[in-house]
Amino acid sequence: MRSRRRRIVLRVLGGLLALVLVALVGGYLYAKPLLLTGTGYAAHNDCAVRAIAGRSDPRADLPPNPLVPYLRSSQAADNSSYSATVLGVLAGQTAYYGDAGCTLGTPLTGTGPLTQVPVGANPFDAVAVPAPSSAVAAAVAKAFGDDLTPFEQDLLGTRAVVVVQGGKLVAERYAPGFTAATPQLGWSMAKSAASLLTGRVVKEGKVAVTDAGLRPEWTDDRSKITVDQLMRMTSGLTWNEDYDLGTAITAMLYLEPDMAKFVASQPLAHAPGTYQQYSSGSTNLLCSVLRQRTGLGVDLPRRELFAPLGLSSAVWEPDGSGLPVCSSYLWATPRDWAALGQFALQDGVWGGQRLLPEGWMAATTRSDAVATTEDPGYAAGWWANRLADGTLDQPTLPADTYRANGHDGQRIYVVPSADLVVVRLGFSPSIKTPEQLRVVDLVATLAGMPRA
Repeated sequence: MRSRRRRIVLRVLGGLLALVLVALVGGYLYAKPLLLTGTGYAAHNDCAVRAIAGRSDPRADLPPNPLVPYLRSSQAADNSSYSATVLGVLAGQTAYYGDAGCTLGTPLTGTGPLTQVPVGANPFDAVAVPAPSSAVAAAVAKAFGDDLTPFEQDLLGTRAVVVVQGGKLVAERYAPGFTAATPQLGWSMAKSAASLLTGRVVKEGKVAVTDAGLRPEWTDDRSKITVDQLMRMTSGLTWNEDYDLGTAITAMLYLEPDMAKFVASQPLAHAPGTYQQYSSGSTNLLCSVLRQRTGLGVDLPRRELFAPLGLSSAVWEPDGSGLPVCSSYLWATPRDWAALGQFALQDGVWGGQRLLPEGWMAATTRSDAVATTEDPGYAAGWWANRLADGTLDQPTLPADTYRANGHDGQRIYVVPSADLVVVRLGFSPSIKTPEQLRVVDLVATLAGMPRA
C-alpha cells in the first residue's frame, strides 16, 4: 500500500515538475525576443564602447532597465568579439569587431579595403582649445549643470559641448573621462548624416530624389515609394519604432542580419506620400538604395562623406550584410560631429568645393505638409524649427534653426541666421523634455549674443 502511494506521489510530482518545466520553457521562448534585444544591445554596446570609443566602462552606457542587473558580458582574448547573456546562459548574442566597427551576430568578411581618412584633415582638428568669452562659458556651464547637485548633474548627463560660430571653434567642454578625441555615438543623428550622404550621391548623378521602383521584389504599390519619401519617412511601410517585445525596430537592430531586406518586406499600411511616421527602417532602406546605386558597401560613408570632410574619427557600423546602419550607429568625436553641422550650414560647400547640390539643405530641412504626420517638424533627415503650418517648434530659437536629434540627448543645432553650430553629446535617458536637457536654452542664448 505504501509503495503504491509512493508511486502515485512520484507520478503527481513528476507531472507537476513537467508542467513547471513546460511553463518555464514556454515563458523563455515567449520572452526570448525581448531578452535578445537586451543582450544584443549589451553586446554591441560593449564592443563599440571598448573598441571604438576606447573606454573601459560600457555599463555606464546601458539604459536603466530591469534586465541590466542580470546581463553578463565577456570578450575574446584578442578583443575581436564581445558577448552578452542573461545570467551567463540565456539569450546569448555576440558582436564582432573589425575595421568597419562592430557587427552583431556574425563576423563581417569580404569588405575590401576601406578609404583612409588622414588624421587632422578636419579643419577643426588642429585648432587649439578655445578660450570662450565669459558669457559663452557661462552658457556652456549651465548646459553641464554646474548649478545642479552632483546627482542632478549625473541625470543631466552632458558629456560634450562644442560651439562653432562664423566657421570658428569658439567653445568646447568635456565631462570627466571624455576628451576632444573620444568618439561618441550619435544614435539617430546618423539619420541627418544619411541625408548629407544622399545629397553626395545625388550630386554625382547616381540617384535622384524622385526615383521609384527601388526594390526588385516590390511589384505592388510599394514600387511607387520614392527616395524622397524614404528620406521624409512617408513611405507608408508598416512600422513600429517602440522599443518593446516583438516590434519592428527591435527586430531590425537585434535579430536581423540584413536590415534593409527586413524593412523592405514590410507591407504598406498607408499610400506612399500620405502618412509621416518616424521609422529607423526607412533610413536603412534609403542607404541600401545608395549602396546599390554606388556599388559601395561598408566603404560608402567613408568614400562619399568622411574622406571629403576629413572626419578621421568617424565609424559607421554595418549590419551582417555590410550595410552601414544609417539609422543609428555612427560614432565620431564632437569636433567631427561639429564639422558635419558646419558642412550643412555651408549648404554642402567644403574647402571651396561644392559637394552637395545647391539648395540641398533648404530642401531637406523644410517640413512639408502631409495629410497625416506623427512627427511635426520632421523634414528629410533633419528636424525643422519652422513647422509646416508656419508655427515654431521652439519659439525661443530663430525660425531658420534646424537640428539633428539622437537618442539619450544627442543634438546638433544649426542656426544659419546666427552662423552658429552647437553640438551637445551625452547620456541622458532620464531626461524627458528639451527644456530639461538644457540645450535649447544654450542655443537660444548663443544665437542671441552679439557677435564679435
